[in-house]
Amino acid sequence: MQHPDTLSTETLETGSVLAPRFDKDGLIPAIAQHAETGEVLMLAYMNEEALEKTLQTGQAHYYSRSRKSLWLKGESSGQIQLVQGVFIDCDQDAVLMKVLPQGDGGCCHVGHRLCFYRRIDTEAKEGVLTTVAGA
Repeated sequence: MQHPDTLSTETLETGSVLAPRFDKDGLIPAIAQHAETGEVLMLAYMNEEALEKTLQTGQAHYYSRSRKSLWLKGESSGQIQLVQGVFIDCDQDAVLMKVLPQGDGGCCHVGHRLCFYRRIDTEAKEGVLTTVAGA
């Protein structure tokens, strides 16, 4: 990985050099998408170590902002995410991973299959949430 400040905007945005733009806290948002269904499973964050371990091992690693530590997804829950592909957006400040969830097939720490299990009712004035069936 290269530092993004060493590259021109053109190289950063259209070139073939990996130069993730981590934020001021050293983090980059990472979206996990089911490799077969296309469902968005979760959003988490990675630091440089988590991204490197993910690329090296083929298993999703994240950075826990609450615990302030590296986190192998599924290490305690069994909900390992096997990485099928890793993508970075045009200005290299967000990661998308296509993953195959293992274990019970879930990914959410509160027991749902995906973290995006609630829909915001846009008709309600106070932002009412409803649970999506099967999520």
